[in-house]
Amino acid sequence: MPLKKIFAVVLALLVAGCAGTQTQELLGSAIVATPVTEIAGNHSIFIATTRKKSDDPNKVFDGERSATLNYARVTVTVPGSHQTGQIERRSRGKSDDPAKYFMASEVVGYDTQPKFSSALNADIAARGGRVMVFVHGYNTGFDDAVYRLTQIVHDSGYPGTPVLFSWASGAKTTDYVYDKESASAARDQLEVTLRMLEQSGARRIDIVAHSMGTWVTMETLRQMAISGDRDLGGKLGDVVLASPDIDVDVFKSQMRRYGKPDKPFILLLSDDDRALRLSGLIAGSRPRVGDYKDAADLASYGVTVVDLSKVKGSDSFNHTKFADNPELVKMIGQRLRDDDGFASDRDVTDRIGLLGQ
Repeated sequence: MPLKKIFAVVLALLVAGCAGTQTQELLGSAIVATPVTEIAGNHSIFIATTRKKSDDPNKVFDGERSATLNYARVTVTVPGSHQTGQIERRSRGKSDDPAKYFMASEVVGYDTQPKFSSALNADIAARGGRVMVFVHGYNTGFDDAVYRLTQIVHDSGYPGTPVLFSWASGAKTTDYVYDKESASAARDQLEVTLRMLEQSGARRIDIVAHSMGTWVTMETLRQMAISGDRDLGGKLGDVVLASPDIDVDVFKSQMRRYGKPDKPFILLLSDDDRALRLSGLIAGSRPRVGDYKDAADLASYGVTVVDLSKVKGSDSFNHTKFADNPELVKMIGQRLRDDDGFASDRDVTDRIGLLGQ
């Protein structure tokens, strides 16, 4: 890599590395008593993760890899002062106040898959048989992943069961290679998670993946196609790929193996995504799907491409527009709530596209 590009990569990493001021603790030590009227929402997030359990019980899981899946359920409250698209996080030294911040009030661990499946299946049945699986991206701590899914569920009004598949990200900007290898190691376990949901009472399983999480997702869908059951016995719903951190040629090969989808694969792209620009530099100036400019080329593989370049995001890297833009996260929620397949909810997809224009 030329010296000028190396300098640009290092500078970007330093800028990104200076951005985080939140603690990585998920559980607080002394949560402030708060009236119910000051809480906007209370959400149960089911967890399947390839992370190891942390030595710090307040972090729950860390960035080290586990050879087997670990399971948990986290209860998270959303503050009454919450603004759509934002995650109000407690900074270091601040009190654990649920009226001001997203707070995890309870974590339940499951030492076996059957125990986890039993609790999960009961929740799925109570919520009408809908499941949304969220696969986070690079540089994401366990706490960040839990709060991001909570924010998406809350702001989108998603009524089904939220399941977080959390692979072992190192949660540091300098851990790009480590994260890519962790994502590779998680492919089989994501398939195990999806197959477990297929065997549950779920009637529709939607997937929302972000950044490097889209690569894990596409690799898993590819190997499911090779096994002969690419759509989870007909239960696979929409697949939303937000800011995909995938080499364009790799994505095309994945889609050729998977075949044209029966249900929508929605690609959310943006040519001002600075995080993917950095990823492309690390990869040797190879274009990433998330900022690829030839939408028609991608659409020829049967996917729905939505260009969000003109949509305003709130993070400095323009990498999380799918969740932090208030209009967009609500539209995605409406898209996922619609039940009758591509024909009846095409108008929602079209409105997402119009928002991009």
